[in-house]
Amino acid sequence: MKFMKLGTRQDTFYTEQATRTLTSDIPSDLVIQINDVTYLLHKLQFALLPKCGLLQRLCCDSSDSESVTLELHDIPGGEDAFELCAKFCYGISINISAHNFVSAFCAAKFLRMNDSIEKGNFVGKLEAFFSSCILESWKDPIATLQTTSTLPEWSENLGIVRKCIDSIIEKVLTPPHQVKWSFTYTRPGYTKKQHHSVPKDWWTEDVSDLDIDLFRCIIMAVRSTYVLPPQLIGEALHVYSCRWLPGITKLKSSGTSASQTDESKLKNRKILETIVSMIPADRGSVSVGFLFRLLSISIHLGASSVIKTELIRRASLQFEEATVSDLLYPSTKSSSEKNYYDIELVLAVLETFLKLWKRMSPNAVDNSYFLRSIRNVGKLVDSYLQVVARDDNMQVSKFVSLAETVPSIARVDHNDLYQAIDIYLKVHPDLSKAEKKRLCGILDCQKLTPEVRGHAVKNELLPLRTVVQLLYFEQEKDSKATTSQKLLKQHEILLGAKQRPTTRDSHNKQSLGPEFNGDVARTTQILENREKEHNRNNKRMDANLPLDLEKKMVIRGRDNEETESEKVRGVKDESSSSFKMEFDPKKIIRRARSKSERSMKRADREK
Repeated sequence: MKFMKLGTRQDTFYTEQATRTLTSDIPSDLVIQINDVTYLLHKLQFALLPKCGLLQRLCCDSSDSESVTLELHDIPGGEDAFELCAKFCYGISINISAHNFVSAFCAAKFLRMNDSIEKGNFVGKLEAFFSSCILESWKDPIATLQTTSTLPEWSENLGIVRKCIDSIIEKVLTPPHQVKWSFTYTRPGYTKKQHHSVPKDWWTEDVSDLDIDLFRCIIMAVRSTYVLPPQLIGEALHVYSCRWLPGITKLKSSGTSASQTDESKLKNRKILETIVSMIPADRGSVSVGFLFRLLSISIHLGASSVIKTELIRRASLQFEEATVSDLLYPSTKSSSEKNYYDIELVLAVLETFLKLWKRMSPNAVDNSYFLRSIRNVGKLVDSYLQVVARDDNMQVSKFVSLAETVPSIARVDHNDLYQAIDIYLKVHPDLSKAEKKRLCGILDCQKLTPEVRGHAVKNELLPLRTVVQLLYFEQEKDSKATTSQKLLKQHEILLGAKQRPTTRDSHNKQSLGPEFNGDVARTTQILENREKEHNRNNKRMDANLPLDLEKKMVIRGRDNEETESEKVRGVKDESSSSFKMEFDPKKIIRRARSKSERSMKRADREK
């Protein structure tokens, strides 16, 4: 930071009972009162009046020997700024820098210390320092702007704010390879010694030190030039929000205490709303994680519904790019001791995403991009459910509501959803029967892979109804696989029959036999009908009895599977008379599970 030194005399000002004076053999004849401080000075001996046009006008009616008392309570900068001007008049050494330039310049203008009053006066020297030193550097205009908050009207009227902003914008638009001045850049992993090239966002941290109104002026002016990409503008907004907006943890702790005053809350809300209004319209200008952070903060600060709606819309446009960590924010309704995740926030973004997705992709099944997009979101939500399932305070209704919002097309399988349900059941062992039923009702047993289905069959935490459905679908799938293998063998037999020597009928036509005269389609139909008849006659009662009973339990929707063993009416077989037997659903499931395991092992050996 640059500074200007004026004067050579030693500082002899001292304070005595709220009175500032300087060591001198000459008695004071000018008393100036500023607020609670009184200055005892001299009119002519040290050229105070000759340099100050205002004091000349105020003392014009008094004689040179007469003592004069003046009140300058409205001088900009107060007593400190006046003392700089007085020391300049006395020739006492002073240092002017970006930190005290604004107050000194405004006070000098107030006292009319122009070159028209005396050549080489204070105002002329300050203007030269401002234009040649402050505006030519990078950090000095920023530091100068920070001090203008104490004198906003004076700084605006004297052109200090506009000149500093123009200087900053000019340097921000400078190509990075032409940047020669020092700047602040504290990104993790970046060291100036190892990196010779200047990063594109080199200016964002220094500019983030400014007040939100000044920051907005710079960002909007830079955006209007269309020189910098939207992503760079978004990075500047991200850096500023990290610098000024409080974290979620701090918001929750201060929200319930008296320290969170209305003034600080109003200030943070203003910063948030200003940042949201400056986000470029281009998709990807800011990350979806940043949008979720702003959305969570807006809920804690009680921002307007317009701001929340805009953030939800922007986040939904990039929802497929999010990671699980981007979605993990505590709810505003949770207590300070036990937090649960704000699943309603994620649900709101998901619902908006689905509305946009349906409107933009009416034929999404035929469009690979939109299909990939919705499936990425489905996988993201299932992964998020696996994390929030570990929360002790997560309600079943909210968990199920989020899971059900995901359309079926978004899930290729239900493996991830099953893992989330399994975790939830382990963390919440005291769920009621109705809650377990509702939780597992969102699971589609047909969309589980064989490995996951095998694990689910053995899962003691699942309700009996779900296990029965798993066993039924597994048995049905095995039956379809057996049928397809037999059909394949039939076609092989047919192809073999085609290759065998043929006979000729009475009309000298080729024939496969008296039963296979005709075309190939008819021959195939005959083989399939025979195979079906053979299957019906060779069903094993002991293998199909559990399956039939389980199908009846699923279809009728009975909820009393875990009660005492029931009596079931006998099943009639085609070759035997009717009979009755006692059965226990749990024993049947265990028997079916063991049979399923044996069939899976046999299939593995065949592979």
